[in-house]
Order: sequence, then structure tokens, then C-alpha cells
Amino acid sequence: MKDHDEPLLDRYDSMDSPGATADPAVRERIQQLVGEQPYAVLCVQGKGQPYGALVAFAFSEDLRHAVFVTPIATRKYRLLSECDHVALVVDNRADKADELMEIEAVTVTGRSQMIERGGDFDQWAGLLIARHPYLKSFVKAATCALFRVDVVRFLHVARFQEVSQWIPTARS
Repeated sequence: MKDHDEPLLDRYDSMDSPGATADPAVRERIQQLVGEQPYAVLCVQGKGQPYGALVAFAFSEDLRHAVFVTPIATRKYRLLSECDHVALVVDNRADKADELMEIEAVTVTGRSQMIERGGDFDQWAGLLIARHPYLKSFVKAATCALFRVDVVRFLHVARFQEVSQWIPTARS
């Protein structure tokens, strides 16, 4: 499934099928990295300008969705409301400061969607609160919005140059 709304580098076009990756262990490395690291840099854009913000996140078990919360009176909220194309960058550099070649990062690309209260809100809020219990009152506050990212692909980088792609599917 090729998502024509999201540009790809040519070297990944041949790997653009569900579950595609150069290494079968990539999914496990991605799952471990996003499971160990509590924060990500959320990358959004507005009027042609990029913007990055730190967010606490949680992923669904199948890695097809991520969830985070933000106050509604922020630039982050406004930009998310204007453009649903986002990326989350998760890395372990803080854990590997003295082991440069062991640093890993994953860029998660996808589409964000605000989750309205009612319906699925409690499910997604519960996932985030289970991972970050200290955020409970923040997540439940009327002044905050909960966003879900529907993941398109993961780009995993190890040793600064080994790049692998993994695309989650309903059965992965």
C-alpha cells in the first residue's frame, strides 16, 4: 500500500509493501525502542515551517497507533489542527552517551487525529495514562486535547547509517 500523500526517498520505494523491511528483527528493535523511551519529538509543520515539540507518548500493542496529549492553547495544537501530517522521533541517545555506535532512532510518520471525548477517548486516554500515570489529570483536563497518530511507516536508524523501514499492518 503506497501512500502518495507522503513522499519517500527513492531507496525505500522497493520496500513499500506492508511489513516490508530489510531485516526481520527491525520490528522487534522498534518495539523495544518505543517501549523503553517515554518521550518523543513530535514534528509538525505550518505555513512551510517545521516545528518540533517534546511529547510523552504511548503506542498500541500492534504499533499501528501512538497517542499523546497537548494543551489546546499552544502552537502545537494549532499546527496539528491545520495539518495532520506528523512525525515522531524516538531515540536512545541519553542511554548510550558513551557508546556512539549503539545509538538508535526511529522516525514514525503518520497522520494525527484529535480524539473527541466520549467514544474511543477513554481507551486512548487509558493507554497513555497506563504508561504515564502522572499525566492523568492533564489528559482528563478540558483544556487539553488527546491526539492519536495513525502510523504509516517506521524508519529505524542504527549506527548512524543503517536505515530500515517497517510498515505496520493489521496482521503484523
